[in-house]
Amino acid sequence: MARNKYPEITVDKILEAAGRLFLEKGYDNTTIVDIVNELDGLTKGAVYHHFKSKEDIMDALGDKMFFDNNPFEAVKKRTDLNAHQKMRMAVKLNQSNEDQVELSRQAIPLLKNPHILAKMIESNRRILYPYWLELIEEGQKDGSIRTEYAKELSEFLSFIDTWFMISMSEGSAEESQRRYLFVAEILDKMGVPIHDSEMEEMIKSLPYFSEESK
Repeated sequence: MARNKYPEITVDKILEAAGRLFLEKGYDNTTIVDIVNELDGLTKGAVYHHFKSKEDIMDALGDKMFFDNNPFEAVKKRTDLNAHQKMRMAVKLNQSNEDQVELSRQAIPLLKNPHILAKMIESNRRILYPYWLELIEEGQKDGSIRTEYAKELSEFLSFIDTWFMISMSEGSAEESQRRYLFVAEILDKMGVPIHDSEMEEMIKSLPYFSEESK
């Protein structure tokens, strides 16, 4: 097969195939060969040219799914919502993406690898921090968010997902839910109350907050 002049097209094809297989078979049961077999003529070498490992594919897939369904961009132009309401809506939209939530659940065991963990922390901070900071600063201006720690809170919010995933690899569903309530109380005291009854019910329904996922 001739070399693709547009490597981003090849990357998208790899990620699309990998995502489909991860959701159908599970991450652990999917091999690089399985992914290659879905790529209509691409070789294993072509896959490894773009990704060093299956773990790197999962990491890139997480980023792609986020940007394809970016909840921050979805709420950004909502003139009917203040910044605080936009924050709540962004969290709910993110957690309502079932495929993304399922892949996040499958990625939890990977975080035992220090390289993967460090990469995820860096990726979340790089991607999420600017979005959280923009919303918090908007809230400071429109009066819906009252805090003097916009930058610090943005860093904290960027790390929450990773902390949840790390802690969820061990412990019960009840412990996971307590961690969520702990974070909710911190945010409330820091002037960013995101928790409400709808959010709590949504969180409880997520697979990595249920006993079945343990």
